[in-house]
Formats: sequence, C-alpha cells, structure tokens
Amino acid sequence: MNNEYDIQEALNQLGIQQMNEGACTGTEWIKTAGDTLVSVSPVDGKPIAGVKQGTHTDYNLLVSKAGEAFKKWRMIPAPRRGEIVRQIGMELRRYKQPLGKLVTYEMGKIYQEGLGEVQEMIDICDFAVGLSRQLYGLTMHSERPGHRMYEQYHPLGIVGVVTSFNFPVAVWSWNAMIAMVCGDVVLWKPSSRVLLCAVAVHKIISRVLHDNNVPEGVLNLLATSSKYLGDELFSDRNIPLISFTGSTKTGKHAGRLVGERLGKTILELGGNNAIIITPHANIDLALRATVFGAVGTAGQRCTTTRRIIIHESLFDEFKNLLVKTYSSLKIGNPLDPSTHIGPLIDKQAAENFFKAIEEVRKAGGKIVFGGTSYEPTGCASGYYVVPCIAEVENHYAIVREETFAPLLYLVRYRNLDEAIQLHNAVPQGLSSAIFSDNVQETERFLSHAGSDCGIANVNIGTSGAEIGGAFGGEKDTGGGRESGSDAWKAYMRRQTNTINFSTELPLAQGIEFEV
Repeated sequence: MNNEYDIQEALNQLGIQQMNEGACTGTEWIKTAGDTLVSVSPVDGKPIAGVKQGTHTDYNLLVSKAGEAFKKWRMIPAPRRGEIVRQIGMELRRYKQPLGKLVTYEMGKIYQEGLGEVQEMIDICDFAVGLSRQLYGLTMHSERPGHRMYEQYHPLGIVGVVTSFNFPVAVWSWNAMIAMVCGDVVLWKPSSRVLLCAVAVHKIISRVLHDNNVPEGVLNLLATSSKYLGDELFSDRNIPLISFTGSTKTGKHAGRLVGERLGKTILELGGNNAIIITPHANIDLALRATVFGAVGTAGQRCTTTRRIIIHESLFDEFKNLLVKTYSSLKIGNPLDPSTHIGPLIDKQAAENFFKAIEEVRKAGGKIVFGGTSYEPTGCASGYYVVPCIAEVENHYAIVREETFAPLLYLVRYRNLDEAIQLHNAVPQGLSSAIFSDNVQETERFLSHAGSDCGIANVNIGTSGAEIGGAFGGEKDTGGGRESGSDAWKAYMRRQTNTINFSTELPLAQGIEFEV
C-alpha cells in the first residue's frame, strides 16, 4: 500500500498489537488459550494482526461475569447509565478516523462508508442518552373501585449480540447502547472475519468504563470462531435475548434453538431489496440512489439494492444511464478517496458472485454490464469484481435469492399493480423504495396493499437507514427491530401492576367469591 493510505498509524492509535487477546469483560482482558486467528485485509491480501481466540471456557467465564454484573447494573438509575453511554459516544468521536480506517481496511468498504459506520455508533449513543429518561410505561384505569393500574419495563438480563462482517462495529452499538440504558448487560460475538474491529471498539470504550467504575461484565467481548463457540450461545438459558445479524439460513437455525428454550430473538437477516421506478420519477434522483444502493459496500449490505423494477416506457433509457454510470465508477483501494467500490470480503464471496451470474445466464437472463474479476493497481491480492447489471425475469430462482455482492437485476413492469406484485414476490422483506412524484403512486406503495417490507421509502434508495427509525424487516428477514423508535422494548421485560388502595377486595369481571 502507498504511505498515503498506511494503516499502521490507525492501529497504533487504537491500541491494536501484533497479537491481541480475544476476550474482555469491559476493562479486563482475559488471556485466551485458543488458536491464533490472523486477520487478512481484503484490500491487499496482507495480514493485519492476530487474535488469540476465546474458548468455551472463556465463554462460561464471561457469562458468569455478566450475570453478576447485571445484578448491580440494573439498579443504577437509567439516566446515570445514559451518562456513561454519552461518554462512550464522546470517546468514539475522538477515534472516528482511525476506527473508520480500520473498518475499511479489515472489511473492505470505502473510507467514507467506514467513517459513516462509526458515525452511526455516535448517533445511537446520542439517541440512547435521550432514551435513558424515556423508558415509559402506561397508566390504565381499573374497573375496580379503589384500584389503579400501570405497566413498567424492567431490565431483561444478558443480551447476546452476534454481528456480521459487513457492519463490524455499528450493529453492535445499535444493540449495546440501547441495552445499556435499559439496564441490560451485553455479550458480543463478532464475525470471525473482522475481529480486530471488535477488539478496537472494546479498547476505546474500556477507558469510559474504567473512569466510571462500571462493573466488570457489563460489556463483554468474545472474539472467536465457530471452532470454539457453536450453538452454545443460542441454547444458553442464561441469555434471555439473542440479537443475531446474518444470513437467513443461519438466522433460522439460531431462531429455532432460542425458540426451543422460549428465549427472545431479534433477527436481522437477508434482504432482496427493490426500487420501483415509475414514469413520474425524477430520473436523476433515481439513478443516483440506485447506483449507491447497488454498489455501496460492494453490494454487501443487507439493504443493498438488488432489483430495479422499471416501467416499460423507461426501461431502455434507464438501463443505458446505469451502464454509462457504472462505466465511470472507480474500483480499487477503498482507502483512496476517489474509489467508489472496494473488494468483496473473501474468495467465497467472489465465487458466489460468479456462480449467481452463471445462474442468471442459465435461466435466460442477459448480462448487460460487468460481472468479471478486476485487478486494481497495488491490490492484486484482493477479491475485486466489476459490478454486474443483468436483465432478468423476477421469477428466476436466482433472483429470488440474496447474492451478497454487487449484482443488480433489471425487471420490466406495465402498471403499478404489477410492479407491487413483482416487488413483493420474493421471500425477503427488509427494505424497499419507489421513485415517483405522483402522490397516488407513492401513497399506494406505502399503503396496506403496497410494500410488504419493514422499510418503505419514497424518492430515496433502499440503503442508508437512520438510527431514529426502528430497523428491520418481515418474512425471511426475521421480523426483528433494532435501533430507534420503540425498539428498546425488546430489550426489557414488561410488567403490568395493579394496586388496591381500598379496604375492600372486589374481583375483576364482577365475580362473586365468598369464603
């Protein structure tokens, strides 16, 4: 790499060593005994640093520490917990640049997106601080005289957070900061592909935890792979809530195991997100939103735009605009400010990309742009590809699947009813959008008879959700909600209370029972 993009300074600022421990209880790092897992950058194929993986023994220790810490943490007033989260947000501001650079180098997204991911962490801290004074319950009128009723929310316990490689730090913060102000404690199991990002985050927040005498075990990290931790996390009755981000296949497996013990889940799984472009669309806006949505993070977002459903009168025009724009995109080192598209995460991701393109051809689809490998200068060891555009029919089996790569499908439609039917005719239901300046079209898309996704946008793309709105989807996306709005309720247990302040004992429903 050129010195201009040298990562070593960022690693030094973040406290990342050549060899790092793989388990932490907040400020104390545990000497783990697992095999060393060396993180290799998808940018240039070079090793970054190693992590001594946590083992099942370390897992048991963390769960024990977390359980003990919960007994103390839940009794700290919520606004005080919010103050600690505020300080975490301030610390993240201090380390935004080096952490964003590490996210880029270890995961492969362009630097602006790396910085944006850390900004999401900062934003959710701000949100959670306000939330710490707004954990509201309702009051109800009792049907019985001399009685009153209300509901309240209590801390739940240990929250297990399992995150994916594509957002190596932000998704943890969505869960952890909300859980903290709710009085919960957190056990984080990050993707084994991006362990250094998780280690760096815990090194940053440890300073705040230490200065505020936060009990060891409130925020825990287990940096490891499936070699040392399989289904134990999902089956563990000590962990009442599992928040899992990943593939639909693995999410269904996790959901079954948690469900068998009647635990709670927040599942953020696959997306097959579409944009409908109508004759009333602002084409310039639609084009820009489509391109970023389709190639951002090299197509490795759950909210990546994967299908464009275009009115037949605009189809050829919009296709040609897409091809022209794709032709101008720069593929290469994501730390270079001029780069639009970085590498895929690894060899398997590239193989899945090329396999999906072959399936498109077999089904009768037409590749109109890209779909080949690419070797940018100085980055020949990374898994770079030219993003692909394909004309398809919506019913192709491969189109109904989520390919975690920059593969964009173009589908024709004749009228809005058909467009919505095509839009909803996939198993996933995460994010969606329509581009139109016609209020009847946009309101229909947002109505009960419109998009069946958890997120439905008008005149913006499918990616780039803000933390203020609850994030999640329906159908094979899992149905969970993270981040904003009232998503905090999933991290707490709900309790209804009835108080009798009279000297009588009337029964509900007018029941008479004399003894």
